[in-house]
Amino acid sequence: MKVSLNWIRQLNKNYGTSDSSELKDVDKLVEKIGEQLGAVEEVIDLGERYKGVVVVKVIECVKHPDADKLSVCLVDDGGVVEGVERADWPQDTRASAVSARERAAEEAVGKATVTEQRSSPTENVPQPGGVTGSASKQGGRSRGLVRVVCGAPNVKAGVTVAWIPPGATVPSTFDKDPFVLEARPLRGIVSNGMLASAKELGIGDSHEGLLLLEDKKPGTSFAEAYALDDFVIDIENKMFTHRPDCFGILGVARELAGISGKPFKSPDWYKENARPEEGFGLELKVENKVPELVPRFTAIALKDVKVGPSPVWMQSCLSRVGIRPINNVVDLTNYYMYLTGQPLHAYDYDKVKTGILGVRLSKKSEKVALLNGKTLELNDGAVVITDGQKPIGIGGVMGGAETEVDANTKNIILECATFDMNLTRKTAMAYGLFTDAVTRFTKGQSPLQNLAVLTKTVDDLERFSGAAVASALIDEKSPKVKEPKPLTTSVKLINSRLGEELSGAKIKELLENVEFKVDVAGDEVGIDVPFWRTDIEIPEDIVEEVGRLYGYDKLPQILPKRNLEPAQIDHRLAFKSHLRKIMVAAGANEVLTYSFVNQKLLEAADQDPASAFHIRNAVSPELQYYRFDLLPSLLDKVRPNKKAGYDLFALFELGKGHAKDYADENKLPKESEMIAMVVHNPYLKGEPIYQARAIADYLLNELNIDSREYYSLGAKDLENSKIFKFFEPGRSATIWSGGTGLGIIGEPSQKLRRVLKLPAGVSMFELNIEALYETQKPKSYHPLNKFPESSQDICLRLPAKISYEEADDFVWENLQKLSKKQGYLCQMDTLDIFQKEGDKTHRQITWHISLSHPEKTLKTEEVNNLLDELSSAAHDKLGAERI
Repeated sequence: MKVSLNWIRQLNKNYGTSDSSELKDVDKLVEKIGEQLGAVEEVIDLGERYKGVVVVKVIECVKHPDADKLSVCLVDDGGVVEGVERADWPQDTRASAVSARERAAEEAVGKATVTEQRSSPTENVPQPGGVTGSASKQGGRSRGLVRVVCGAPNVKAGVTVAWIPPGATVPSTFDKDPFVLEARPLRGIVSNGMLASAKELGIGDSHEGLLLLEDKKPGTSFAEAYALDDFVIDIENKMFTHRPDCFGILGVARELAGISGKPFKSPDWYKENARPEEGFGLELKVENKVPELVPRFTAIALKDVKVGPSPVWMQSCLSRVGIRPINNVVDLTNYYMYLTGQPLHAYDYDKVKTGILGVRLSKKSEKVALLNGKTLELNDGAVVITDGQKPIGIGGVMGGAETEVDANTKNIILECATFDMNLTRKTAMAYGLFTDAVTRFTKGQSPLQNLAVLTKTVDDLERFSGAAVASALIDEKSPKVKEPKPLTTSVKLINSRLGEELSGAKIKELLENVEFKVDVAGDEVGIDVPFWRTDIEIPEDIVEEVGRLYGYDKLPQILPKRNLEPAQIDHRLAFKSHLRKIMVAAGANEVLTYSFVNQKLLEAADQDPASAFHIRNAVSPELQYYRFDLLPSLLDKVRPNKKAGYDLFALFELGKGHAKDYADENKLPKESEMIAMVVHNPYLKGEPIYQARAIADYLLNELNIDSREYYSLGAKDLENSKIFKFFEPGRSATIWSGGTGLGIIGEPSQKLRRVLKLPAGVSMFELNIEALYETQKPKSYHPLNKFPESSQDICLRLPAKISYEEADDFVWENLQKLSKKQGYLCQMDTLDIFQKEGDKTHRQITWHISLSHPEKTLKTEEVNNLLDELSSAAHDKLGAERI
């Protein structure tokens, strides 16, 4: 957002800020803006490029004797420029000393003389240091005029123009390749500098003639006369994202007054109840078919418009902030857009033809020619302005070339509307159109200012173009266009948030400086929010506003008091850390995958994307759905690791999953916290699931969850599951401890292995962290035994119908019972499971058992007695035979 400091000063004259040090000292002002308003990207000293340019009046203008398109002029600069050759003041220009008739006769004689004496080209041309031939005969006296040769078609005696003298830089070249003028001959006659066009002065594109100025005193600095002795402060747009009012000079002026501690009063016309007088002569109709996207649309027709250049002061204002002047109609719409932040648009009424402005969504393959010279083929969904049938512009973005206001325009339609900020941003991004209108509409302009801005623009169109209102005013307003809701807060709340002790009167003053209406009654503060402040909705917004206007640098820098007691341990957070340490100790590597997955991965895992939360504005097509669980994401990383040359590895992750079917009492998604692991071991002899089980058992043992059961899952069990259909039937199981389900373990399904191109030897498990936390048991502490252990192996021959799990549980439970009875400490590990070839009715299982006593060394006899009792119990219960 480019801010002209002179424009700000002009607006702030009504309360005297223009004389304050804040607006005079640019460096301090920039610092203050950075602290209390927005980051400053650049400060441009505009006055430097206009240094030396002077307002002059053309006193005499005659044709160049050797050039048909050049004129030789004597200009009055008030004698302010030094170091230039000067000519006498021609006698025929003495103030009213010669009658108009006599002056005309003298001009005729002069022309004849020039024509008759072509062989002496300089005789009748104004000469430096003397008088023209004809003027000397009339006794002219020196008044110090400067001779300039000019090729502009509109140069003539009596006009006031800008003169760039020798030694000065042409302003339009200042930032590129500076062109410094000098006195040099043109077709034999020396020209002191040049008379300038709008393009050469850098305030327009017109190069066809001189920029004709209002009646200014000769010798006045051109920069001072048109406020070009200016500083332009470029404030970063992102700083104003939530402040649409600050995309207008009026809003920035208000804020600069506020942070300077001075009151601001908006112009009287800037009121919603202002409306133009209605007229007749032109039919106008608006058809708004999308009021939810265009909540307010105002329009009016004007006739007898005389299109021409806008006043130089207006061209100056626009050029200073980077807007190219075009003509008085377009310049007025741009001027009030930049002043208020509310874009407007003017259509040539006769080019619209139907007298209808339609507002609707675009249809696929429609085409529209735009003002930038491009023709776009539209897609569905953009707001377009139509003539009742075909598009003539893109709403909130850019007008169409077919209805452009040009030099032949006689009648116009002036439109001032509000367009949905999100759709405007989407449309601009889709077509790559980033205009001044887009910059403002995407910030959420208040629709409550439309009528006031339209009314003021109509007034100035009547003033500067001779236009007359020729239709009724159309103001279509959606019910959602409402006044801001009043807010109530308290002095105590504001001070508690800021850490300050501001009085109610001070808070009232700060807010009223920027035109809030404030009523303080004791501690209570009632606030009426101005219609342009669309960012103020809750009491905390008022706290922020008071703090900013007061100055954050003034707030006390006191560290908050804190309790020096150590922070309470978050046991669940510590538990997750404990899980990580266990998994790392088991040889696994932790990874972190995205919480979002693509649709193809969900479908590969037989998970229904319709039950997953869908991210509508995902940053990538690969990240559109919130995942149900962690395993598919981990399995997707197996093949890349295998390709990278890693054969034996285990990956684990702690994370969350969500599903639409699982919500809490507030209908908010429940978060399922899980730990998942995938292991790849191509060297394993046997089924891969046992590799996953070994690690799962290790994890559960470390958590002291000793009572656990594994229940096999068949095809029907998995078919009924909404999430875990990607497990292979018969090679997967649920894990339980008592009545608590801990998770699931198994191998990936054939379909998933095929889609993800998984190698052989992959297994996995996923456990619920909350269930693990609730089920874990604290480990009892046993000091290191002073006495040595006694170890023996025991091998039992069991019927084949007895599963390993049943036998292992029985031996361990009885070993603990017998050891406790004798006061022994015990440990047990499985060494071998063996089945003789040809014997399908029995299997042999060998365990390694270690026994110790905290007070003595055990004898072999004591160990043998315990193992004999254990074998006897196994024989009685399981039919086992000790070998």
